[in-house]
Amino acid sequence: MVEPNRRRAWADIDLGALRANLARVRDCNSQSRITAIIKANAYGHGLTRVAAALGQDGSPVDCFGVATVDEATVLHGLGTGRRILVLQGFANLEQARYLVEAGLEFVIHADYQLALLKRALRDRSGGRPLTVWLKLDTGMHRLGLNSDEFRDALGSLQALPQVSRIVLMSHLACADDPGDEAAVAMTRLQLDRFHSACSAPDASPGMEISRSLAASAGVMAWPATHFEYLRPGIMLYGGSPFTHKTGLELGLQPVMNLRARLIAIKTVAAGDSVGYGATYTCDKATRIGVVSIGYGDGYPRKAPNDTPVLVQTPRGLQRSRLIGRVSMDMLTIDLDGFDDVEVGGEVVLWGDTLAADEIAGLIGTISYELFCQVTDRVPFNYY
Repeated sequence: MVEPNRRRAWADIDLGALRANLARVRDCNSQSRITAIIKANAYGHGLTRVAAALGQDGSPVDCFGVATVDEATVLHGLGTGRRILVLQGFANLEQARYLVEAGLEFVIHADYQLALLKRALRDRSGGRPLTVWLKLDTGMHRLGLNSDEFRDALGSLQALPQVSRIVLMSHLACADDPGDEAAVAMTRLQLDRFHSACSAPDASPGMEISRSLAASAGVMAWPATHFEYLRPGIMLYGGSPFTHKTGLELGLQPVMNLRARLIAIKTVAAGDSVGYGATYTCDKATRIGVVSIGYGDGYPRKAPNDTPVLVQTPRGLQRSRLIGRVSMDMLTIDLDGFDDVEVGGEVVLWGDTLAADEIAGLIGTISYELFCQVTDRVPFNYY
């Protein structure tokens, strides 16, 4: 194993920042239950360690949300002591039977899943009571039942003696842009549709019926969407759920600090170009640094010239910029004015005072994608 101080690229994962962001969720709502979304390897931050950090004694997390049965299986094996929800539900009878027998929770978003659930329960009279989440399509038109299918499915679930709790849910399409008139209108329309479909459902004796609509954007900007269950995702990791603000601007703490080292420093003459495609030409003699990270590590190849980085100097972290195209294993940065920096020095690609949201905005994506694309050859250092 390579010693940490000799690594070419690595990510520091601040579990204290993760827990601080969770506390922000609770600050936004002191009553609702929290389903922490840790799908896609906890948004690229490491499922096992994130689940352990969010599932500590005294944590307000009631449930963990993942996307797939495979993710749920791994999480179930960790014995977190928290409920586990599979957001895409099951795809076949085998998966349905596994989730039922394991006592895991799942979303019903299509008629075929309800039919499979009934088959899985046909010969099962005992076992632990089941919690089923039922998804309504309020206008995003991705997953979910229409209003008629939703009402019929709710009645069918209530008739199943094995089901003791039903969580009615939907997902907001445009809550990430609370400053846009059309986005606000869409969110209000979805909220109205959810209210209409979920208002005062008749519960069978001994059955609990509750609701869930708010993901991170709803948690932070739409209190009317909070209901009984919150589903925070990106905000837990310090990323922004909004289109025009960074997580740092929202007071969220970056959990991932992606770092690499300077492996070469040289001076390039005026008129000479840097990197593949000669996308950057020096207008004067320029001191450049070669940094040991590239798209093979998950740093985006699309990052343009002038994308910011932070360089560790005796004066602290100082902003510099990308010059030249990102390669598979390397990228190049402007070191003019950084005469006190040497080979072996550290460079921060995002984290600390440089939000991943800012980098994402420059390449037309979101911080979620940046986090999820960090590859396995980048070791993680948890603290």
